[in-house]
Amino acid sequence: MKRIVSGIKPTGTLTIGNYIGAIKQFVALQKAMPEDEFFLFIADLHALTTPQEPAELRQRIKEIAGMYLACGLDPERTVLYIQSEIKEHAELGYLLQCFTYMGELERMTQFKDKSKKQDVLLTSSLFTYPALMAADIILYDADYVPVGEDQKQHLELTRDIASRFNNRYGDFFTVPEPIIPKVGARIMDLQDPSKKMSKSDETDKGYISLFDEPSVAAKKIKSAVTDSIGIIQFDPQNQPGIANLLTIYSSLENESIDSIVSKYSNLGYQEFKSDLSIIVSNTIQSIQEKYQSIVNSNQLDEILDKGRDQAQIIAYKKLEKCKRKIGLGRKRK
Repeated sequence: MKRIVSGIKPTGTLTIGNYIGAIKQFVALQKAMPEDEFFLFIADLHALTTPQEPAELRQRIKEIAGMYLACGLDPERTVLYIQSEIKEHAELGYLLQCFTYMGELERMTQFKDKSKKQDVLLTSSLFTYPALMAADIILYDADYVPVGEDQKQHLELTRDIASRFNNRYGDFFTVPEPIIPKVGARIMDLQDPSKKMSKSDETDKGYISLFDEPSVAAKKIKSAVTDSIGIIQFDPQNQPGIANLLTIYSSLENESIDSIVSKYSNLGYQEFKSDLSIIVSNTIQSIQEKYQSIVNSNQLDEILDKGRDQAQIIAYKKLEKCKRKIGLGRKRK
């Protein structure tokens, strides 16, 4: 039996990009790996690297947990929990800082990008959070971690930290392997397909929120940026807008891009976008109906309580063993 661990940060709103690139893939993994364990956490400690409004943060934590369940997550096969409710995450995160080098943290893309912005005050947590991310994973001896292409750097650092610890103290942490989805791992902005669709964007025209009204979602698809070529083909270099829409279509309908291109080979962008807008709005509506059913019952809290208790047992045992390995605490006779 293998263990798969993943987390999502509760900042901004969940988008259809999150659904295609992370949530849907996680659900598909559960079906493809019926004998394995799945751990999924809401990474609320990571959200604190930038200022958060307390009430909004609590609401987003609930929304994300509820949305994962509404999107098909199997609560019977998933340990679903909130990161901050397991104190061992933060404690192991600090311990792993002691095995992480400054140069490694300085090379992290997110830190480099934000440090270039003169108007942004950087917190020390933004610099050190990759060590906490490593703790999130190896605390549970994850065998696999689902990641997008833009997250591979963080997992590589996690692997380096785990290996460094093992080299010093013996085989202790499992060194995780990445699982990278082949299709739909990176959904781009609808108005600027050169950048990834972001749930933290200041404007909402470039992304579709899972909480958008279905009609609003359809309108955003119809107004998505394309090009003047007028031919429906998958060419991310020269036609990034159409390529992005083809990826969304393929992911939601579980249909190959080649098949979709063939279907619309003699049709224009308007027909293609009109059909895709219906697919997207129907998907959003179905998810929202399930979400309302979940959050208006006691089901969500019951699942989160159960997940917390299950994760707590594993996390406590692993951390205590780790502390003994490195010489912390009194030795009992």
